[in-house]
Order: sequence, then structure tokens, then C-alpha cells
Amino acid sequence: MHGQTMTLPHIPAAVIFDMDGLIFDTEALYQQAFLAASSAGGLNLPITLIQGTIGVPWASNRLLILEQMGPDFPVDQYGEAVMAHFTALAATELQLKPGVLELLDVLDQLELPRGIATSSSHSTVRSHLSAHGLEGRFDAVIAYGDYAASKPMPDPFLTAAKRLGVNPALCLALEDSYNGVRSASAAGMMTFMVPDLLHPTPEIQSLCTGIVSDLKAVCELILAASADRTVA
Repeated sequence: MHGQTMTLPHIPAAVIFDMDGLIFDTEALYQQAFLAASSAGGLNLPITLIQGTIGVPWASNRLLILEQMGPDFPVDQYGEAVMAHFTALAATELQLKPGVLELLDVLDQLELPRGIATSSSHSTVRSHLSAHGLEGRFDAVIAYGDYAASKPMPDPFLTAAKRLGVNPALCLALEDSYNGVRSASAAGMMTFMVPDLLHPTPEIQSLCTGIVSDLKAVCELILAASADRTVA
């Protein structure tokens, strides 16, 4: 599927962004951090286990690691090492994904509210937004601790819609991870996947309203929907 050959069912009343792998090119940095911590500690986590951490909060990853590596695995020490490696990488390598600024400008132009629904902590969100001067560009930030159940449950996206005061069915959700797509779809939102490290599976395709290459394509879709509404 390509952005040029699809349309939005309707112009969204709000847009809700995932953060990691969608706004910021962080998933690759996290993968590097998981690998570095594994190698440095001589822990030898399987690559498939590390790949399974994409789009999953640490509390869930902690349980996953213990399940696969055994109860004696030094999981908390490993988690601290992962974050130390990630923080060092992000200090010099944190980059915006293509189209972020263009999309935020389009949302400003159309006066559409927007929020973030992420599995990361508020402190991490603040740090990332500040690093690229994006403080104040989002009307709501829903981060880890703001909802009862994490992705793939719908809670993060439902909480974001409630905070914005918009019916979930009128929201456009943008995600890059499988659990994120599952979460947004379960919340009843128009769900678009913008693949990062993960390619859509048949299951994920069935949950998506559309799949696009980058956020610039989302700009085009929203502008086209806005133009159609104006003509109508």
C-alpha cells in the first residue's frame, strides 16, 4: 500500500502519535543498546529475544527476559546497562524520523489537536522533545504510568483521546510497532502503520486502515482529506 493510492475515510479530529520509531529514530538505538549490554556483560541474549523488545515497555520486557533466560538472569542489572548505553547513544545520535516537522506544521495549519501515546516514561519524552525543540508541539502526552494496561491493550490510545476530548473513532493513530497497531486498532481508531524496524504481517495489515512509508505521506493524506471536506 502506498500513500498516493489511498485516502483517509475522513479528516481526523485529532492525531495521536507513538513516539519511539515514529517521531524519533530510537528503536534502532534501543536495539544497539540491548546488544551492547548483552555483549559487555557476557550475557548472550538471543537476537530474536532482543528483536522482541521493540515497542514493548521495560516492565513487560523484564518478564519476557526472565521467562526466556531463567529466573537467575541478572535482569535488573542488565536493564540498567541497557539504559546507560541508550542514554549515551541518544546524546549524540537521536534523530527525528522523516516528515515529523512537516506533519506538525500541517496540523498547526489545520488547527488539529495532537497527542503522544507511548510506552516510554515522561522523563524520556521530555528529554527527547527538548533535544529537538518540540516542547509545546503536542497538546497531550500519555506516557508509561498514565494508563492501567500497556500496548497492545487500547488504554494508552483511549487515554490520549480522552485527554484531548475527542471520540477515539475520530482519531488518526500513527504507529510503527505491532503492539502499537494492535493497541490503536483495539481503541477503534483509524490506524496507520509507518514501518520502522518491523514489516507488517498479514495480521497487522488486517488491523490497519493504511500503511505508508513515512510521515510525509501522512501529510499528503490529511491535506487531501481537508481539501475534500472544503470542496464538499
